[in-house]
Amino acid sequence: MKRYKKIIALIICVLALSPLAMTARSHRVKVGIEVLRDRQFKCLEGKRVGLITNPTGVDSHLKSTIDILHEAANVNLVALFGPEHGVRGDIKAGDKVEDMKDATTGLPVYSLYGKTRKPVREMLKDIDVLVYDIQDIGCRSFTFISTMGLAMEAAAENGKEFVVLDRPNPIGGMKIEGNLVEPDCESFVSQFKIPYIYGLTCGELARLLNEERMLKNGVQCKLTVVKMKGWKRSMTYGDTRLQWIASSPHIPQAITSYYYPVSGILGELGYMSIGVGYTIPFQMFAAPWVNASQLASALNAHQMPGVTFRPVYVRPYYSVGVGEQLQGVQVHLTDYKEVALTDIQFVLIEEIARLYPEHSVLEHADKGRFSMFDKVCGSKQIRRLMEKHNRWSDVRAYWYKDVDAFRNLSKKYYLYH
Repeated sequence: MKRYKKIIALIICVLALSPLAMTARSHRVKVGIEVLRDRQFKCLEGKRVGLITNPTGVDSHLKSTIDILHEAANVNLVALFGPEHGVRGDIKAGDKVEDMKDATTGLPVYSLYGKTRKPVREMLKDIDVLVYDIQDIGCRSFTFISTMGLAMEAAAENGKEFVVLDRPNPIGGMKIEGNLVEPDCESFVSQFKIPYIYGLTCGELARLLNEERMLKNGVQCKLTVVKMKGWKRSMTYGDTRLQWIASSPHIPQAITSYYYPVSGILGELGYMSIGVGYTIPFQMFAAPWVNASQLASALNAHQMPGVTFRPVYVRPYYSVGVGEQLQGVQVHLTDYKEVALTDIQFVLIEEIARLYPEHSVLEHADKGRFSMFDKVCGSKQIRRLMEKHNRWSDVRAYWYKDVDAFRNLSKKYYLYH
């Protein structure tokens, strides 16, 4: 009998050390709303709370932050604020969000994506603290960080507190790419003087915007960031063991956030399909005049670190190229740590001009869309430099000129290492 007990004990020990068991016991990141709940919502107690959120504001069991705060005995949630797509995610990209009443809680919902993008005094008169809880994707042109910054300005101007419930940057905290936004390109897709990929969580970014006086007129709000537990800068979203909620209709999976900066700038021109309207949004480049094998070979010849291009043949269901048979390439990120995400679309522009000069992107795209292209780039110089010879090598130094200085600046506001 003793012998059997020893065998059983040995089996239990082996199973406990198995990869499956180790994964099951491995650490999960705890997001800001969960940390706030663990602390019994103390920083909100006795205050009238307004919540800026959308469907991505959930705990690890996918319960909405709206419902968590609404049900908390010591939290007085009095209003909701809807960014692009609305608080419940029922508004498609680009459509205005209207003021309404939330069907679940009965609370008023104020729109921050329509004629009003910054909370006005009337919206804030019965609120003591604004809480922000939205999963971002780590790219400047995604509008949720613009909403956050404008709401911080409103909080400062109206004497309200501002609390950020922090969440992971899904593309990690190591990558920084792109020049700082220049004054003539400031817009809702480039609201603040930061790089295109900025390498910060929304809580860290809020600290930087506040302390570096990047908000309008240099105002500062009374800011509290509820830190996550367990997040590290080297993590991508897959490392967090958190479920992904679509942050917009075209960011259905966490991996899509890695590809958004790969093609999103070129996508503003509406000249080629980038997979929006097909099954792989932001992960491809295709057009009816492309030879798929030829383009894949040309791009692979650049030997860009961490990326491989594969020929694809697609017929988009909607958006650019709808119903047409297109050829092009699918982008496969093979070494995420090594790849420079934004470079890919600029090298693509170079190869299109070389292989298909009659379809050169910056010569034949709708020039009426250049303004948005420039705003997303944060500078008119990127397009102007590329237009000269359609060579990425002419542009690269300008695109990366601010990265080192911003990395050094942003380290002051790191909450995680």
